[in-house]
Amino acid sequence: MTESARSAQLQGVDPLDATGRALPAPEAGASTCAPIATPSLPDFRTLFAEHFAYVWHALRRLGVPARDLEDLAHDVFLEVHRGRDRYDPARPIRAWLFGFAFRKASHYRRRASHRYELQGETDERAEAAPTALERVITTEALGVAHAALEALDIDRRAVFLMHEVDGFSIPEVAEALGIPLNTAYSRLRLARRDFRKHALRLRARQGEP
Repeated sequence: MTESARSAQLQGVDPLDATGRALPAPEAGASTCAPIATPSLPDFRTLFAEHFAYVWHALRRLGVPARDLEDLAHDVFLEVHRGRDRYDPARPIRAWLFGFAFRKASHYRRRASHRYELQGETDERAEAAPTALERVITTEALGVAHAALEALDIDRRAVFLMHEVDGFSIPEVAEALGIPLNTAYSRLRLARRDFRKHALRLRARQGEP
């Protein structure tokens, strides 16, 4: 056996062609596998069209009042456009977008001039609630559930919404929000506890069993 055939065998390549002649060994550094295409972020117009409604709902569930939802959703996409180069294609795109929405909502709520009372907004929120939220709360009235969500600290609420409503894993939640994994698990546990406590209190006020 020639040296090239022996080398080819060691590299897992059939050293003989159809005529029985030795095939040349592959060049050093040459790859025998086809390149794998890396998924990329869609163009910005497509991204905006496909995910604007999701960002709008995320902001609403994070406590942004209806009067400012559209403006803040556009602001989120401005930030998304600026940060497109930092997108990791291995991450779920909606988890990535939720991170932008969370930061925008957090900043909004820290501004004292934008604080508002929950009363008077419950019915509007209940009517516009997405179907996913209805599946999560099951036995709770929709208006009560929104009020219970409003009572949650925004950091805990973000973890609760991403995991319980949008279905992201806790590692995905932690990465999207930029928090340690243990912190994400802790916030989820506390959010579940607080959500139930507030929901039960609100139902008791309404005279429900």
